[in-house]
Amino acid sequence: MTGMTSSERPLLNRRLAEFGTTIFAEMSALALSTGSINLGQGFPDTDGPEEVREAAVRALREGHGNQYPPGPGVPELRTAIAAHQQRRYGLSYDPDAEVLVTAGATEAIAAALLALLEPGDEVVALEPYYDSYAASIAMAGGTRVPVTLRPDAGAFRLDLDELRAAVTPRTRLLLINTPHNPTGTVLTRAELTAVAELAVERDLLVVTDEVYEHLVYDGAEHIPLATLPGMRERTVTIGSAGKTFSFTGWKVGWVTSTPELVTAVRSAKQFLTYVASGPFQYAVAEALALPDAYFETFRRDMQTKRDILAAGLTEAGFEVYDTAGTYFITTDIRPLGESDGFAFCRSLPERAGVVAIPNAVFYDHREAGAPFVRFAFCKRAEVLKEAAERLRQLS
Repeated sequence: MTGMTSSERPLLNRRLAEFGTTIFAEMSALALSTGSINLGQGFPDTDGPEEVREAAVRALREGHGNQYPPGPGVPELRTAIAAHQQRRYGLSYDPDAEVLVTAGATEAIAAALLALLEPGDEVVALEPYYDSYAASIAMAGGTRVPVTLRPDAGAFRLDLDELRAAVTPRTRLLLINTPHNPTGTVLTRAELTAVAELAVERDLLVVTDEVYEHLVYDGAEHIPLATLPGMRERTVTIGSAGKTFSFTGWKVGWVTSTPELVTAVRSAKQFLTYVASGPFQYAVAEALALPDAYFETFRRDMQTKRDILAAGLTEAGFEVYDTAGTYFITTDIRPLGESDGFAFCRSLPERAGVVAIPNAVFYDHREAGAPFVRFAFCKRAEVLKEAAERLRQLS
């Protein structure tokens, strides 16, 4: 078997031919084989709150979720998601008709795009973008139209004129991510207002990935797009327990929107995983009801870790961009005399014993992302200090 059929047609669907193995798998394998500190893939190296882990154990023992949970998600979790949106943002959702539980945010993104796109529809997305966005658009037969965030005064910014110019009569939806992975940008109220006005004016749907909603720093504010005028009825909002509670392996995400949009997304989702994460859904319901002190302590802890790594990267000679949200720092390697992020990241384990991710994998315009490299700081403080010490060898 050579990987081709007798007709010479490739085995892999042509829509997916460009994707191959993700960079995360490659770099994590490199971390293992070289014994390097893995600041590539964005998962914490400690578990979340003990009481949340115990809630999962209790659910397992009591037989909650060990069989197929309800398709939309267990009622306790849907109610908790609705209560969270109301308490944090004043957004009112009906837990029975306007909330859908998914196998992480990744499935929520895929299901939303598969449900809402038809072949030929254009999707305007903020570049660089999480790699599953491109794959999900491709699987749905849509066309990516990237609008590139560019460095400006120490951070990455959205050019609103460029966003407006990217919308054509074929545009079906805007795919927005704030706080933004990998750049750490948090869109401001003024920027989001402009996005909302464009969506209303051109009658566009919006899918908004807000999984880092609780990780914003230095006085930045996370503003859900659905809170802005005219947006609740056209916005599919995606959230996730993995990033907020540091249980990324549980794969519990969710969608909140109108009954019509949730029904559409559920129609696609039911043929992906059908259901997932039964006992963990009960645990996440309890997690969402944790007091505000948990969320604030978590945010402060991540901000401290960000500062440790940012200082180390700066001392090592990188240009370090401001991270207003998420748990990633984007750097520019040109001050180190480098310009190829792929080559740099593949040699970094040997040179310094640290693994990072080349941002170019998140770009359609690879040259625009070539000199940028992403580091994750969702690790223990002592690990970050050791990584910073190793990276100083570069200077």
